[in-house]
Amino acid sequence: MISVTEAKELVEKHTGPLSPVERPLMEAAGLVLAHDAYSNFDIPAFEQSGMDGYAFRYDDWAGNPQLLIEDEIPAGRTDKVQLGLNKAMRIFTGAPLPTGADTVIMQEKTLVKGSTLEITDNEIQKGTNVRRNGSEILKGTLALAKGSKLTPGAIGFLATIGKDRVAVYPAPKISIIVTGKEIQQPGAALQHGQVYECNSFTLCAALKQLGITNVEVEHADDELALIQQMIAKHLEFSDVLLITGGVSVGDYDFVTSALQQCGVEEVFHKIKQRPGKPLYFGKKRNKLLFGLPGNPSSVLTCYYEYVLPALEKMMQLESGIIKTNLRLASNHSKKAGLTHFLKGHCTQEKVTILGGQESYKLQSFATANCFVCLPEDTEEFKKDELVEVHILPS
Repeated sequence: MISVTEAKELVEKHTGPLSPVERPLMEAAGLVLAHDAYSNFDIPAFEQSGMDGYAFRYDDWAGNPQLLIEDEIPAGRTDKVQLGLNKAMRIFTGAPLPTGADTVIMQEKTLVKGSTLEITDNEIQKGTNVRRNGSEILKGTLALAKGSKLTPGAIGFLATIGKDRVAVYPAPKISIIVTGKEIQQPGAALQHGQVYECNSFTLCAALKQLGITNVEVEHADDELALIQQMIAKHLEFSDVLLITGGVSVGDYDFVTSALQQCGVEEVFHKIKQRPGKPLYFGKKRNKLLFGLPGNPSSVLTCYYEYVLPALEKMMQLESGIIKTNLRLASNHSKKAGLTHFLKGHCTQEKVTILGGQESYKLQSFATANCFVCLPEDTEEFKKDELVEVHILPS
């Protein structure tokens, strides 16, 4: 068995980013930009009004408090208009300024009598309410740097500068193989000795938080040939295989043998931790394989601590788990020899270790928002002692 630190270093070492792909902008939200994006245009591409009001030449108004309204410019007008001497034009937000105008007065600060405009704001400055050409970004300048996450704001900005496609690090294709003769699907009747399968549900939900929806799920009885066949099939098209159950050393644990027969290189098998000690990690070319223990709490713990960091690196995402130190709400003791990842609930100041920590129990995960990470060799932890806490994605 290896330590938690060694296992995490090995996952990091054997994981790399996926090759960039070009995607329509509408399909790129949540992904990471793979190349610098430059603007092909000045934005705004023309001087435009920032208000509904009247466009005029400031020097005309300075010597003539009344101006003649000669035209109207709505947003989207495409012909170029010349502003006459001592004239003004009705204009609307986003509309192009007429040639010769340099200032816009909002309509609330004017009096209009017939076609005569009187400006009632004596403190207006030249250039007020005018959005200058290129005031947001100039043609040829960097709009968004490689490595930027494409948030809603980033997507909108790229659309603003005319981008309809971008190069991104894609979400990996995931296969989940759930093993176990005893499992039954929720909604079906349970026979004696059967349990409802939940691992694919928890994993798919966790993957969806990361924006990964391209997931194939299969179920297999505890049969070596069947498991081997499924692994071989999914290795053809998936970037990551997550296999639950069958990774220990029981008579019906066939996953490690099946992986070996499929030509998968074992990187490590078994970690000095609880829950999740039997965790397997392997690789075939650039494909990653995680053999997760079958118990539900072990599956989700190993996902957050090992699978999630690998997926984030493949997609070049920042870590979704926040690591911090908080004070324990009560005393806790454990045996030396294993790192413990305990489901907890934390506030800004303290963390409480929840009940129901056994690996077959998932109920405490439903209310947990963090792991309390207790180091391998320490046995006693006192109330108000600082401990490492991993705050989980919400």
